[in-house]
Amino acid sequence: MSFQYRRARRPFDEEPENHERWLISYSDFITLLFAFFVVMYAISSVNIGKYRIFSDALGEALGGQGANVKPNTEVLNQPIPNPNLKKRQEMMRQERASLTKLAQDLQSTMAPLVKEGKVRVTQNSRGVSVEINASVLFDPAEARLTPESQEALTAVAEVLKNDPHAIQVEGHTDDQPVRNIYPSNWELSSMRAATVVRLFIESGVAPTRLTAVGHASNHPVASNEDPIGRARNRRVAITILSTLPDTETEIPTEPAGPAPQ
Repeated sequence: MSFQYRRARRPFDEEPENHERWLISYSDFITLLFAFFVVMYAISSVNIGKYRIFSDALGEALGGQGANVKPNTEVLNQPIPNPNLKKRQEMMRQERASLTKLAQDLQSTMAPLVKEGKVRVTQNSRGVSVEINASVLFDPAEARLTPESQEALTAVAEVLKNDPHAIQVEGHTDDQPVRNIYPSNWELSSMRAATVVRLFIESGVAPTRLTAVGHASNHPVASNEDPIGRARNRRVAITILSTLPDTETEIPTEPAGPAPQ
């Protein structure tokens, strides 16, 4: 009887050589590449809070100190700065301050007539308005300035001539028909506005800043049923227009669809 000695093979002797060890390095490279693009995305975003979150998460994944840094909730809650909005707010503040100063100067210039209730100075989003009763400026149904009104309007022109704002002069009448050289209140109100504009030009106000408008009796501030109301409606309004830009709204070219039922 013969015995054949067979050496027992160990398990690792049966395993072939691993030729795919490069996959481990490749997977590490892909992980780092993914982390790189995550960081690039976070940097390109305007939200600083998201960037902090991504940065901390990346530090944790790579075993860095970022894993121990907590997100700054104060940064996350802060609004995103808008340079255009801040610039517009500052421009609005300066414009309001400029118009307020102009209104105060006009109020001081017309102080005697303001106390008598014949001149009213107001300020709103459109600008500063100086409303002058027509009896201060003209004889009844006339468009020629009286000597006293020329002096008052010249003082107003002195305040306005070095100011950059556009000026709109509006003539208003009551609803009583005129019986003279003017065919209607349209011509009378327009001529009164033009007369004030002409005096402003002669006093040094740039013509390009001026506009004359006649409204006839279409914008009353009181009832035309009694003499007191009609006297209030006969007036000239000098409006110093604000330079703040208007907000534009795009009008859709296609009609909107039917409302949902």
